[in-house]
Amino acid sequence: MSRLIDEINSPADLKGLPIEQLSPLAEEIREMIIETTAKNGGHLAPNLGVVELTLALHYVFDTPNDKLVFDVGHQSYAHKILTGRRDGFATLRQWGGLCGFPTPDESIHDPCIAGHASTAISTALGMARANHLQQQKRHCIAVVGDGALTGGLAYEALNDLGQSGEPVIVILNDNGMSISQNVGGVSKHLARLRTRPQYFDLKRSVHRITDALPGGRTVNRAIHAVKSSVRDTILPDGTLFESLGFLYLGPADGHSIEDMVHLFERAKQSKKPVLIHLITQKGKGYKAAEQDPSAFHGVGAFDVTNGNAVAAKSETFSDRFGAVLTHAAESNKDIVAVTAAMPDGVGLTTFAKRFPTRCFDVGIAEGHAVTMAAGMAKQGLKPVVAIYSSFLQRAYDHIIHDVALPQVPVVLCVDRAGLVGEDGATHQGLMDVGFLSQIPNMTLYAPASLAELELMLYAALRNTYGPVAIRYPRGGEGDYTANNAGGDFAVLKPGHDACLITYGALTTTALTVAQQLTDSGCGCGVIKLNKLSPLDFDNLLFHLPSRCAVIEDVVHNGSIGQQLAAYIAQTGAAVRPTLFNLGQSFVPHGSVTCQRVANGLDADSLLAALNDAWR
Repeated sequence: MSRLIDEINSPADLKGLPIEQLSPLAEEIREMIIETTAKNGGHLAPNLGVVELTLALHYVFDTPNDKLVFDVGHQSYAHKILTGRRDGFATLRQWGGLCGFPTPDESIHDPCIAGHASTAISTALGMARANHLQQQKRHCIAVVGDGALTGGLAYEALNDLGQSGEPVIVILNDNGMSISQNVGGVSKHLARLRTRPQYFDLKRSVHRITDALPGGRTVNRAIHAVKSSVRDTILPDGTLFESLGFLYLGPADGHSIEDMVHLFERAKQSKKPVLIHLITQKGKGYKAAEQDPSAFHGVGAFDVTNGNAVAAKSETFSDRFGAVLTHAAESNKDIVAVTAAMPDGVGLTTFAKRFPTRCFDVGIAEGHAVTMAAGMAKQGLKPVVAIYSSFLQRAYDHIIHDVALPQVPVVLCVDRAGLVGEDGATHQGLMDVGFLSQIPNMTLYAPASLAELELMLYAALRNTYGPVAIRYPRGGEGDYTANNAGGDFAVLKPGHDACLITYGALTTTALTVAQQLTDSGCGCGVIKLNKLSPLDFDNLLFHLPSRCAVIEDVVHNGSIGQQLAAYIAQTGAAVRPTLFNLGQSFVPHGSVTCQRVANGLDADSLLAALNDAWR
């Protein structure tokens, strides 16, 4: 049986279809997204919610001439399918396959990389200003989820865009959620807009009347001013965006292709910034995702028939962190938890239920989370801020200025440190060792097992002087499950000929390689670092033979290996270090296993390289 989707190789093919065929095409796209995500994992619910929206955008606008910028980008799957990547869609998030986020390396229809939130409006405004200066005629469209409007960067951009007068079109995809349920004043404001039944009843009545008249579309446009007046009476809060300088259109049904096409065509004619407010359903078209959109925001492989995960879920570092923090908070009322729109992802779901008044989700506002925690600590509370490593980058200045400089005892729990797998370059936690270890007054721990995480978290909670950060990987522990968290480092395996130095997720690999070297006649030991900063290099050097290697899944600059090599060069110690890390490149999407092999951090590659280096 032929499918409409099989004939769509570019947006130009889409424009050749009558508009009534777009709805059945939407269902075919949904099938493809569900089928591929069930095998490869990925962001399911957000992509299902924007299928009609994406179709309407490509039906009206003309990419790549028009610039379509997705905020975050985890809702770009339909966009990929419609822009020449249908046949490769089965490789989504696989090593060497399609990225789960927009990237110009993949298609001219992706004007920029998009993996973090609240950036799209700034990017689109920059492109519009370039168009103006270069006298180019093209539209710039930013597709922004309501969750992104909890981030301060979005407001900086809205403020600048409104006063600039540049005709950027902002599509507000309002589904009431980002990853978990949205929080904050903006969420409440949008809820008021989307929950006034009088307005939607009015719109339906107007459409029924005008559709029955000859020249109904012309009549509909003619009475638009009356509708807008009534809308402003019923929905006065819509003037929030208008007061910033926007033409505000909506709220409208984000699953009605006809309505959106009409709105987009009108927006194209505007000479000023436009904000189109669309109401969508996250997870639309797949019952399990509709019922629990948070659980299906980002998923691993699952059974399409029931939505159940294919692989049994084992305890993760995030799970253990949440359990330990909840237990500690039972006996210490000063412990509070802070997260930036990720309570489920960082393991705080149980804590939030047990202590709802002591768990603070600030939205996609990492800098605010850190500075607010500093204020809490100054008043005697014990704040624990749990944020992914790649997102903590956005709070770098706040860590320095508001926490480390005044020596405030905030605990930073750095989730998803190191290689994270299929989410790709925008989400790898490769920078935290470098940027945290260089900050004065900062203590940085790196557990290699769940038991070590527990011990280090309790130590961090007892700390009263300066910040403490604990970095730990995505997922669960490897074969190494012991607890050797005491002291700055632990000698896991003695060796007189050589030594491997590592920490965190690569501990199991280092032990495997050291044993293989020992079996081949080179007595190789393993030292596991518990504390990465401050690190007592003199004491570490005392335990090292002349040959050593430092193995870590972070970028080279700022790595522990680089710091050790610099110290050895300064002191003239008779130690020759060999460094294994991720160099100075961003690591693309794929399984962690593939990423390690590609960067020489798997056991076989390390063994071969060390045999060559130490021959």
